[in-house]
Amino acid sequence: MKTFTTPVSQFIGAGVLGLMLAGGVQADNHGMKKDIVDTAAGAGQFETLVAAVEAAGLVETLKGEGPFTVFAPTDEAFAALPDGTVESLLEPENQEQLQAILTYHVVPGKIMAEDAMAADSATTVQGQDITITTMDGSVMINDATVVQADIEASNGVIHVIDGVLMPE
Repeated sequence: MKTFTTPVSQFIGAGVLGLMLAGGVQADNHGMKKDIVDTAAGAGQFETLVAAVEAAGLVETLKGEGPFTVFAPTDEAFAALPDGTVESLLEPENQEQLQAILTYHVVPGKIMAEDAMAADSATTVQGQDITITTMDGSVMINDATVVQADIEASNGVIHVIDGVLMPE
């Protein structure tokens, strides 16, 4: 079993938010890449994720040095959750639960798709492992499918997924 792990101290502070952000906007006019948060905010398909990152107090963390690998659910992925789930998670009294869910989408380090496909699990910033499988040319993270891979940001990489990952 090949598992990606790094020291907790490197990613606890900065890794929490990385999972929330993904998108296609990667560079400004000078060829400089945007960070994970700005990339996600500019993509147009991660409004729920960005709102969740803000509600969880993770924006500054995900703008940090990193590097982070973020498995970023789309707005459609959040919409597929049971009615009221997102609204409940965004309430201030549920901030700790929201942080746990979001950090479960972030892996410390920069893991490109080719490397992820060679592994069968990775340890998240939240502390639990995610399962990585490859089937019929698709990469699965637990039960979510990677629909766009290797979106590079200045402080890591984003892989867009079609589901919201829930820790145990």
